[in-house]
Amino acid sequence: MEMNWQEILFTFFGGLGVFLFSIKYMGDALQKAAGDKLRDILDRFTTNPFMGVLVGIIVTILIQSSSGTTVIVVGLVSAGFMTLRQAIGVIMGANIGTTVTAFIIGLDVGAYSLPIMAVGAFLIFFFKKNKVQNIGQVIFGFGGLFFGMETMSGAMKPLRELPAFIDMTVNLSEMPILGVAVGTIFTLIVQSSSGTVAILQGLYSEGLVDLKAALPVLFGDNIGTTITAVLAALGTSVAARRAAAVHVLFNVIGSVIFLILLVPFTAYVAWLGSTLGLEPKMEIAFAHGTFNIANTIIQFPLIGLWAYLVTKVIPGEEVTIEFKPKHLDIHFIEQSPSIALGQAKEEILRMGQYSVQGLQETYEYLKTKSSKHAQTGYQLEDAINNLDSKITDYLVLISAESISAADSTRHTMLMETVRDIERIGDHFENIIELIDYQVNNRVNITEDAMEDLREMFTLTIATVQKALDALDTTSHELAREVAEQEDLIDKMERKFRKKHILRLNEGACSAQAGIVFVDIVSNLERIGDHSVNIAEAILGNRA
Repeated sequence: MEMNWQEILFTFFGGLGVFLFSIKYMGDALQKAAGDKLRDILDRFTTNPFMGVLVGIIVTILIQSSSGTTVIVVGLVSAGFMTLRQAIGVIMGANIGTTVTAFIIGLDVGAYSLPIMAVGAFLIFFFKKNKVQNIGQVIFGFGGLFFGMETMSGAMKPLRELPAFIDMTVNLSEMPILGVAVGTIFTLIVQSSSGTVAILQGLYSEGLVDLKAALPVLFGDNIGTTITAVLAALGTSVAARRAAAVHVLFNVIGSVIFLILLVPFTAYVAWLGSTLGLEPKMEIAFAHGTFNIANTIIQFPLIGLWAYLVTKVIPGEEVTIEFKPKHLDIHFIEQSPSIALGQAKEEILRMGQYSVQGLQETYEYLKTKSSKHAQTGYQLEDAINNLDSKITDYLVLISAESISAADSTRHTMLMETVRDIERIGDHFENIIELIDYQVNNRVNITEDAMEDLREMFTLTIATVQKALDALDTTSHELAREVAEQEDLIDKMERKFRKKHILRLNEGACSAQAGIVFVDIVSNLERIGDHSVNIAEAILGNRA
């Protein structure tokens, strides 16, 4: 029988495309349904490595991506939300959580995939509520998984008659290392371990590979999925590189252990399949689950050793932005609201320093176009938002207590100051997004315009810092200087707008460059306004 290679390849890759899209679509919908609580869950419940494993399992099931969970974890380690030891636990849990997709596929309800997709599409298109639409997306993605899987399996059936494919299967059975390499490379290409495990389930269910050949490929799939984290960590923080290194270490060591135990592990999976009467796809799912659960149990006691090892292998000081408040002790509120207000002020000053750092990183990004400055800026803005929420909650609790008239004035001033610092964060984030636009669209800003921005950035950063110094020392003199500098910022903004119009008229800069320039200047002027608000609060104009 002659092979129709075009039909086989088109059907296979079409099915793979539907499968990968469905995983992402379902994961995105689950993530939207969970809202912004994923990071809070990781922060709150990863108190120790064991809890980290459980949380890693849950979050990975929710977003259907172990790589996605690892990326979130790297961000949290960089932000000082969790230690490397806690992160290792979450990464281990993520490896277990990703096996759920294989179990879903093992249910083998491919005959009902199209009706399931139809139900999902009905909910998406005929209901306006976001909640219902999210459910519809989950159902549609669920059906798409099976449809893609069935399509791939159908494409692979003719390969049973191909001598070259039979020879390859024999080679895989005789050379387990080759199977590991195949699994690793294919996962690297597809960028989804769930996708490659699904293909393996299809091959095994069609009798195209035997169990002894399939299991090493499965181990390779687990190694391959770590490459995404490695690529994402290149050029990023020390913490990110260490977390990625642990991910690789965990899966490579697990694969080596199970290659050594391949014969008993193959016998175990075969026994499990016959005892429980499992379908071939479910056998692979159980093998995948057993591998990751057993690997976690074996390596869990070694978390401290792995953390020490990657710290030695990847030296350097971790630069962390601590999202968590340092000074907000809840016990002071009842015992001494006045001291609690002092604690709130200390936290506000720390939050204010993040706004200064954010502006500095933003200016560095404008000058160098290095994405590391943009990433740090976004992290700082995120930290400011988190502190804004925590400080506001703390101040609300203080307001419920009986406080003096003077403390009431201080309380109002601090509440307003928190809001102003949060808005400064929003404005430097706006500027980072404008620079992103400039970089992505290759918008060229003239030397003259860059010099104007340098001058305005320098003055704005100095003004914000002076406003914070005035808050720290309750200095009326510094507060008045802030007001004077803010007047200069306003005049500078008007002057630079006029210069920009002249450049446009002379054809020295493009309309796109003009939009970027004017919007940056406008955001810096608004930052100056928020700085003077802080100063006026100190002078008593807003109390």
